[in-house]
Parts: sequence; C-alpha cells; structure tokens
Amino acid sequence: MSEPHTLPVAVDEGGPGADTPSRGPELREPSGFLAGLALSYFGVYLALMTPVMFALAFKLQHISGSIESATHALGVVAGTGAIVGMIAQPVVGRLSDRTRSSFGRRRPWILGGAVVGAGALGCVGLAHTMPQVLIAWCVAQAGFGAALVAAQATIPDQVPARRLGVVSGITGVTTPLSILAGSALVTVLTGDLLRFLVPGLVAVVLVIPLLVILEDPQLEDTPPRHGVREFLGSIAFNPRRHPNFSWVMASRFLVMFGYAGIGTFFPFFLGQRFQLGETDVAKAILLVNVVSVVCLSMSAPLGGALSDRIGKRRPFVAAAGLIMVLGLLLLAFAPTLGIVVVAQGVIGLGLGAFMSVDQALAVQVLPNPDDNAKDLGLIALAGTLPQSVGPAVAPVVISLGNATALGGYGTWYVLGALTCLAGVFTIYRVRGVR
Repeated sequence: MSEPHTLPVAVDEGGPGADTPSRGPELREPSGFLAGLALSYFGVYLALMTPVMFALAFKLQHISGSIESATHALGVVAGTGAIVGMIAQPVVGRLSDRTRSSFGRRRPWILGGAVVGAGALGCVGLAHTMPQVLIAWCVAQAGFGAALVAAQATIPDQVPARRLGVVSGITGVTTPLSILAGSALVTVLTGDLLRFLVPGLVAVVLVIPLLVILEDPQLEDTPPRHGVREFLGSIAFNPRRHPNFSWVMASRFLVMFGYAGIGTFFPFFLGQRFQLGETDVAKAILLVNVVSVVCLSMSAPLGGALSDRIGKRRPFVAAAGLIMVLGLLLLAFAPTLGIVVVAQGVIGLGLGAFMSVDQALAVQVLPNPDDNAKDLGLIALAGTLPQSVGPAVAPVVISLGNATALGGYGTWYVLGALTCLAGVFTIYRVRGVR
C-alpha cells in the first residue's frame, strides 16, 4: 500500500504581518526520537501535574485544616510557583541555546532540571508549613520547567515541518495520560511524601531514553559574552517585528487561562458542590480523568495528523477552542456529577486538538532558528502564565460568585469560557500560516 500523500502546510506568501522564517533544509528525525520525547514529556508532566491537580490541594488542606484556608493557600503556592516557572523557562531556554557542553545544548538542562525538580518535590512532601511548601514548590517548578523547555527545543531542532502536527499530537497526549496516572498514584499512595516523591523519581527515569537517542551536537561557535542586562535583553522580542509570534502567544494565554483554573480548584469544586469527602473526591477525579484522557487521546493525534494532511493550522485551533468553551459552560452549570464527567470529556476533546495543532503552529512562527529554546520558552510562558494569574484572581472571583445562584466555582468557569472564546478570535490575527 502506498504512503498517504501529505500536503505541505499552507502559507500565505507576502501576507500582512508574515514573519514566519524558513526552517532551512529538511531535517532528519533521529530513529526513536518521538518515543523518547513522549516518555520525557510524560515523566515531566507527571511530576508537575500530580501536585497541581491533586497532591498540593490535599497537602495544604492537611496543613491548614479547612477547605477555605487551603483554597487561599493553594492560590498563593500555585500562583507563585507558576511565576517562578514562567520566568525560568525563557531564561533557561536562552542559556540552553548558548550552552557549549560536550554533553550537548539540551541534555544538561533536561537531566539537571529533572534531578533538581525531583529533589524539591521530596521537600514538598516533607514540609510542615505553608512557607516550606511554597519554597520547595517554586524550586520544583524551576527545575522541571528547565527540563521541559529544553525537551521542547528538540522539536524544531530535529523534526521536519511536515511532521510537526503528528509529533505535537503524540506529545500532547502525554499531558492527560500523566494526569490520569497522577490521579491513580494519589489514590494508591496515601502519604504526602510518596505522593510528591514518586512522580519526581519517575520523571528522572523517563528522561533518560531521550538523552540516549537525541542527536545533540556541541555548539561550535562561541556565543558572544553578555552582561546581565544584555543577557536579559536578549530574551525579549519585538512584537512589531514578529506579530505572528505575538498573536500565537496571546491566543495561547487566553485559551489556557480558561483551562488553568479547572484542575487547580477542581477538588474544592467537587467537595463544595456535591458535598464529597477527600476519598470520594479522589475517586471522582480518577473517573473524570479517565474520560478526559480517552477523549484527549483521540483528538490530539487526530487533530495534528489532519492539520498536517490538509495543510492548515488556524481552523483547527479555533474549532478546538470553541469545543473547550462548550465544555467549560457545561461544567459551570453542571447539576450532577454525571454532567461534570461529560463536561470534562468535551473539554478533553477540545484541549487535545488545541495542544497539538497550536504547538505545531507555534514552531512554524518561531522568529529565529538560533533561538529556538528561548522562543519556545516564551511560548511556554504564555501557557504557564495563566497558572499564575488564574490562582491569584480565582479566590476573588470565587468569593464574589458565592453570592450568586451559580456559585463561586461556577462563576469562575464561566469567566474561563469567555477568555477561551477571546483566544479563538485572536488566532485569526496570525498571518503567513493558514
């Protein structure tokens, strides 16, 4: 049987604001690269998402003694940690682009970040006060953020343009799979230390195959020396010179803001609306995540593959965002746990397609091939910044929403749907890539 024909991604040549650079000659993807990359993504996301989705909420509730106090503490811890992570990613990305180690440009940061992150998670598990949790979680965010941005930079380094959708689709599945695995771990592991340490150690083990497979040559030219001011200035970019890159960042921020508050406050939402205890909340989250993972696992590779075949990105990103809007509204008004499960399935369908195609689109509008890791760090910042802004804003929105018939968490999810909708409209400001 002949191989199916894959169209090149459509480009609007000479369109206004077209700043998409050529990615140069056809890249050769190393054998086994996708499998190694997927394993590393799964491990890092397992270490990051298990605390964000489950373990941090339970840990802080154990320390504070009440859901109300834990809600505010979780907002501070998750928000501050996200700020640290979003700062670390572009900084580490820039450092990775300039690294001249014999171990390569990406490997030192992937391995070093995972080891530091795992150690910090162990400290979170051992912490007895909220400040201790806060400090250790910030270190964990920085460590795993470094590993993640270095791993992401291997995609434009290694993957040809015609394969971007497929690769992004497969790696996109790793996030929900890690959430599902994390929910299972939280159910099986009853102690705080194990709930944090085990995911961290798994991450360290799972990045190793990528380190072995990766073709990561040493940087030949010595990069120019910069002072602190010049180095920080080199991380920034000019939105007017690179409008496509700017609009992709804006769209991702808005869509991910709509999604960011779901997982962080989901245990409290279930406990308050349906009067569930911690054990029942953990079981409900596991059920919800099974449905979400199944839906996302279908839509992520399918969306990426169809986008590659048809040669368009923006319609898929927009459609995925609209599906997420529908799911968020279902969640906000859900009268039963069954509707919550359906809503999370719908959100999973949208999120899977969005993550895969949006990542492929982001790679295609990177401003400079020599700064791939730094620029992907900025794109990652647009996805992680909502994790900081969301928890900081959420307690106020939830408090005000408690006075309405919809309730605090319902109001929060409606706000998420509106910002997600704004992200759908924003993606059509991108020019040069259809």
